[in-house]
Amino acid sequence: MTGVFSATAFGQAGGQDLSGIWARTRQVLSLTAEPPARTPLGQKMFDANKPSYGPRAIPPALGNDPTGNCDPLGIPRLLILENNPGTFEFIQIPGRVLQVFERHRMYREIWTDGRPLPTNPEPKYMGYSVGRWEGGTLVVNSLGFDERTWIDHFGNAHSEEMRLEERYRRVDRETIEFTMTLTDPKVYSAPWVSEKKTVKLQPPKALEELFCIPSEEQAFNKRIRDPAAGITR
Repeated sequence: MTGVFSATAFGQAGGQDLSGIWARTRQVLSLTAEPPARTPLGQKMFDANKPSYGPRAIPPALGNDPTGNCDPLGIPRLLILENNPGTFEFIQIPGRVLQVFERHRMYREIWTDGRPLPTNPEPKYMGYSVGRWEGGTLVVNSLGFDERTWIDHFGNAHSEEMRLEERYRRVDRETIEFTMTLTDPKVYSAPWVSEKKTVKLQPPKALEELFCIPSEEQAFNKRIRDPAAGITR
């Protein structure tokens, strides 16, 4: 049953089982509190993003956070979410590991059948991901990300050259620890290595149907968000 995990099986499998529903614990809502130094292009991209969260926050109606239009949040932003909600499910099937995110009901394919990453891929919101096991650690490498997504709520940017490595390790029945290393020399002067993130096993359940529906978002903007910023239409 999804979300049910045997401690005995965990030991016998060498930890190569991430199956279950997981939720973030309270941590920094980015890779780390501060990114590496930005390149001139990176600073320009960052300045162009107008978030509604953090030290540069402005009223949402005056910002340009992609989520305000129900655009996909992408990776790694979906992995950094905490309470809105930061819940996802790992499903392991032959040749693939699936991540299903409760927020916006998005899913991601991590291919574990030995295929290489594509060369010169068409950019996608979730990128292209392949994984392999190193003992009890699932190592995921990804590229081909659409640069319209933000890294986090604070408006940190990336280019289409961004590469991401994630390392997931189930340290006990209830806990997965993971780190991310983001490399994007067009935007950052050095690789951005995340703090150690932790997710906790949740009771078995059906994930909520939390789609972002453009018509509902537009109605909310007209009724709440725009008037709060003094915008009348």
